[in-house]
Amino acid sequence: MLTAIIVAAGGSQRMGLDKVFAILGDRPVVAHAIDAFEQTSSVDEIILVGRSDRLDELQDIVKDQSFEKVRKVIPGGERRQDSVCAGLAEVLAEFVAVHDAARPLVRPKQIEQVFEAARQYGAAALAEPVKDTLKYVNEQSFISGSVEREKVYALQTPQIASREVLTKAYEAIFAKNISVTDETSAVEQSGGKVAIVTNDDFNFKITFPNDLLLAEAVLNQRR
Repeated sequence: MLTAIIVAAGGSQRMGLDKVFAILGDRPVVAHAIDAFEQTSSVDEIILVGRSDRLDELQDIVKDQSFEKVRKVIPGGERRQDSVCAGLAEVLAEFVAVHDAARPLVRPKQIEQVFEAARQYGAAALAEPVKDTLKYVNEQSFISGSVEREKVYALQTPQIASREVLTKAYEAIFAKNISVTDETSAVEQSGGKVAIVTNDDFNFKITFPNDLLLAEAVLNQRR
């Protein structure tokens, strides 16, 4: 059994508006993300975590789009890890998938691939090999060195782990009073290992207004 936690509680400071409610194609960004998990046969239920002041809007989207797998819409916390833990408290399934609502281009095939790896290794994440040249920069904004990109990946979501592994990971995080930006970091901090599933399709995060234009182009191509 697999439960998906879709996190839609961010502040979207760089976007200038709440990006998960921005219209992409004919529906909000978050609806695309939910729909991918709705169509994934391995996903039994979805927990949608949002900002407390916009839960009614999320409920309306679930109703308008006739999503059947969304079991609960709950408020998140100040940090991403707080929101994930709020969702995790509602999970009874053996495995948990965490996904950013601002990644509307994920596909069921990708979700299934990550789930398969998680069942084999305990935890897995979708990731894309870094193609750009990466540089270290000093405090004066001058290049100070290079990053060997041969084994460098940009982590994406979904990130899937057994509920036991993920619960243990976040307990360790809160016990150490540290912040993490994703589930792989939490699992690493608790001494666990995460398998990488290489992604060869579009799954970028909506961060800036131009990302909506790119996502629109991808959706048009897929159609």
